[in-house]
Amino acid sequence: MPQIPVVSVVDDDESVRVSVAALIRSLGHQAHAFGSAEDFLASTAAEATDCLVVDIQMPGMSGLELQQTLATSGRWIPIIFVTAFLEDRIKKQVLAAGALGLLGKPYDGDALVNLIESALPDRS
Repeated sequence: MPQIPVVSVVDDDESVRVSVAALIRSLGHQAHAFGSAEDFLASTAAEATDCLVVDIQMPGMSGLELQQTLATSGRWIPIIFVTAFLEDRIKKQVLAAGALGLLGKPYDGDALVNLIESALPDRS
């Protein structure tokens, strides 16, 4: 039986965390939600995560710092960034560092679904 993909959501906005996690579960994936990058890194879910949906601007460690921390530790997890402040400079930076995409809030749910599905291994 194939393993169910795990998608973790890291966003300080609780309503975003809840709604994105619900969307992920509706796709048949496991979803874990965290209010901070530090909470994600301290969790056991961090080791099992197949894809991350991460806000760029959060109190404490930013999404960009989370991406750098994972890269420095040798862990590559596909990351989809979301932000309320969409800037070309940031988009170029995150994509150059290996992010799958950057969506501006509010974003289209289908765009997020497409990015998540492209990040996950083929289960056929």
